[in-house]
Amino acid sequence: MFLARVEGQVVATKKDDGISGRKLLILRPMLVDQENPSVFKQGQNTIVAVDSLGAGEGELVLFSQGSSARLAPGLKGAPVDAVIIGIVDSVDVLGERIFDSRNDH
Repeated sequence: MFLARVEGQVVATKKDDGISGRKLLILRPMLVDQENPSVFKQGQNTIVAVDSLGAGEGELVLFSQGSSARLAPGLKGAPVDAVIIGIVDSVDVLGERIFDSRNDH
């Protein structure tokens, strides 16, 4: 599992039947900064993920990649490489809260 911020969405009117009717979101991975673990640093890449929970732009989410992404409900056999599996409420690192959804939008 990985953390990411939802940056936008992808609209594709023609797509594989396995993902038909699914919302696709653009994610930017968020990493705990090694030099200052009290903050996140943005990853370099973006990822398109199937949204299985109704996440929205700006939210911090948990996502799964690779073959385990197809284990999410309704995605067995679907051609997906990433799926959102959680919407994050808070993140604590080394005893310090670095993210709280109530204060970070």
